[in-house]
Amino acid sequence: MTKFMRQTVVIARRDFIAIVFTPTFLIFLLAPLLMIGFGAVGGMGAARMAEGGADRSRIVALVEPATAARMAQIDGRMRAIYRRAEMPPALESRAPGRDPAAAARALFEDDRIEVAAVLYGPLDHPAILHGPKGERTAAYLGELAEQTLLAARAGAGDPVSQPILSEYRRSSATDTGRQAAGFGAVFVMFFLTLLLAGQSVGMLAEERANKVIEILAAAVPLEAVFLGKLLGMYGVAILFITFWGTLMSQAVAFMPDSGQTLIAIAPAIGTPAFLALFLAYFTLAFLLLGAVFLGVGAQASSMREIQMLSLPITMFQVGMFALASAAANNPDATIATIARVFPFSSPFAMAARAATDHGLAPHMLALAWQLIWVGITITLSSRLFRRGVLRSGGSLIPAWARRRSA
Repeated sequence: MTKFMRQTVVIARRDFIAIVFTPTFLIFLLAPLLMIGFGAVGGMGAARMAEGGADRSRIVALVEPATAARMAQIDGRMRAIYRRAEMPPALESRAPGRDPAAAARALFEDDRIEVAAVLYGPLDHPAILHGPKGERTAAYLGELAEQTLLAARAGAGDPVSQPILSEYRRSSATDTGRQAAGFGAVFVMFFLTLLLAGQSVGMLAEERANKVIEILAAAVPLEAVFLGKLLGMYGVAILFITFWGTLMSQAVAFMPDSGQTLIAIAPAIGTPAFLALFLAYFTLAFLLLGAVFLGVGAQASSMREIQMLSLPITMFQVGMFALASAAANNPDATIATIARVFPFSSPFAMAARAATDHGLAPHMLALAWQLIWVGITITLSSRLFRRGVLRSGGSLIPAWARRRSA
């Protein structure tokens, strides 16, 4: 190992230990759990509000009691084909009274019930009154009236025979499932780089404030400091991924019907190869973005400037996510080719391609292309790093330190 690499490893180990062996790192490691918890609480609140609204919502049929009994029987049979989330509101039957049209309008004005649609009149020519967004519910009520009329004319309620239902489970993934896996890979990589690579922007703020960076610059070349800090953050990222990857793999194993779900979204290139490529592309994406952020962050001399840099950096990451997402949703489009060629979106887009394409040769070319850009980015960013660090705190580092770091 050369002297430069030894110095780089020392800086990387120093930064890794300084980040990991602190109480705040535990909070950082469990941050996704807090996010999931708050999201679950919000989702449960929204679900309860939706369920409360659905419980109060009704479709009403103003029909005679004999017709109401037959309609309820047909309604129960028709609802069996709907999923729970797509099911129409509950059916309620009422006597039509002397003026069914007026009774239908009065139901919409009643604040004790939320009416989606009201049917009145004879079943062979019914009238249906519905709310502004109740067209589908009104269509269901019309179909219910027709089926009730047919059952009345036939003089039968239940059918004579029931169909035999059998379930068939696929042994391979569909194109839709593979595209979903590709988008999932893009989202996970975006989330990890947003959470982990973005942290490199503010790495130097404290060290520049207490002059630690000047001591490091006097001891080792600044390029070794740059690479060491980048590799130290990458080590933290790998630890984070290992921890959460282990938890998620165990959680998936306990999910109901997890085997069929994994088959439905199985990547085209194969799961082992896909995981290996995902790790390789994440590494390159982290090095690309982390080098840029570290080089740009070195130009800031205060936390205020660091905060001002956070917005354009986040917008840049969101832009790469949007470009790669478009490529994942439409792998054969021109925008997908652009996303795969543009160096900062290429790792995301190629990870998505691994889920939808069987070929391995394009990934070898993409990895080589991205490695070239990693070298270019690290070289340019290290020069920005040198320029920013040598003017730390608004004043030049002493000449003897600059000569030593050079």
